[in-house]
Amino acid sequence: MIDWSQCPGVERNPAKVSGAWLFKGTRVPVKALFENVEGGATVDEFLEWFPGVSRAQVDAVLEHAQRSLEMA
Repeated sequence: MIDWSQCPGVERNPAKVSGAWLFKGTRVPVKALFENVEGGATVDEFLEWFPGVSRAQVDAVLEHAQRSLEMA
């Protein structure tokens, strides 16, 4: 399991979206990125569909996930 607490682009608040990891400053769950990409969406499409999320946040999430997998 990935430790998202070390990723600068995300936050967790028990009062928002049932405590899911969210893109910082939004109500968009991090898992939405992975679900959309797994479903065939591009990062550009994801950013278009979720305008509150920045490319820098997506890049931070993807880099964090990659580093976490390399360490596993």
